[in-house]
Amino acid sequence: MIKTRIRDGEPAYRKIQNAIRLEIESSRLKPGDPIPSERDLAKIHHVSLMTARHAVSELARDGVVERRHGAGTFVAPPKVHFNKLLAYTEQMASVGFIAHSRIISREVVSGEYEIAARLGVPSGSPLARLERVRLAGDEPVAFEICCWPAGELQPLKDVPLEHSSLFAAIENTCGVRLAYADEEIDVTSADSQMADLLNIARGAPLLRIRQVIFSTTGKATLYVTGFYRSGRHTLRVRRFR
Repeated sequence: MIKTRIRDGEPAYRKIQNAIRLEIESSRLKPGDPIPSERDLAKIHHVSLMTARHAVSELARDGVVERRHGAGTFVAPPKVHFNKLLAYTEQMASVGFIAHSRIISREVVSGEYEIAARLGVPSGSPLARLERVRLAGDEPVAFEICCWPAGELQPLKDVPLEHSSLFAAIENTCGVRLAYADEEIDVTSADSQMADLLNIARGAPLLRIRQVIFSTTGKATLYVTGFYRSGRHTLRVRRFR
C-alpha cells in the first residue's frame, strides 16, 4: 500500500483515501481485490482506528469499495452515474478510475436514416461513425457507437481518442460547446460481438442509452448509443416539488 503525505489543512482520513485511489488508478488494486483492514490501514498511515474507519466508510459511500459481511472490504466494480451530462472520462474520474478506450472502428457510413433524422441532416447523408469499448482500468464497461455528420467536426479525424475525451475534443479542438442531451433508456441483450467485446455471455442484459447531444446553440451535434454492462451503472435522480 502506497503512503501519501497529508497536505497542509487536509484531514488525515484523506491520506488513506488518496492512497487507496492511487492503488486503484494504477491497477495495483483491481475490482474484487481486498484492501487492508481498517486496523491495518490505521497502522500503515499512523492514524487512529476511528480515522481509518471513517476513510473507508466514505469510500464505500462513494462506491469505490464495498464491504462484504464477514469477508472484508474489496475494490468495487466501476459504476457509471447518469444524472448529469458528463463525458465517460469524467464519469470514471468521479469514482476514482482512469478511463480509456479501445477503438473498434472509425469510418464514414451512409444509409443510417434514423440517425440522420435525429441529427437533423438529410436522409442518407454520410455520417462519421466511431465504435469504442470503454474501459475502467482494465475492465470493459461499455460498448459505444458515436455518430455525427461527416462534413462537420473535421478536426476529430486527427484526434487520438484512446486516452482522451470525445466531449473535450469536440469542445477544445472543434470549438463546439455541448449543453444537454435527450436520452432514451431501455434494456437489451448482448449479441455475439458485444459479448466478446465486453467479456460477458451472449444474451446477457445490457443497459442501452441513446443520446442526441446538443450544443449551446441548440444544434444536434452528436448521436451516441451506449451499451452498458449490467451491474456497472447507478441511476441517481433528485426530485423536487
